[in-house]
Amino acid sequence: MSQHPSLKSSGGSVGAKRSVMKRFERVKLMKKRGQWKAGQSAIALPKTLPEL
Repeated sequence: MSQHPSLKSSGGSVGAKRSVMKRFERVKLMKKRGQWKAGQSAIALPKTLPEL
């Protein structure tokens, strides 16, 4: 089955930087920044900007 032309990558989108992070990535980044408290719930985390 072939892929629809509108879904094909235009050359540079493979491995592109994602604009959202998964929960474990946000927890890891918050720990690195010192914003994570021991025993804190991983549910309803604050918005976290990714590192540039």
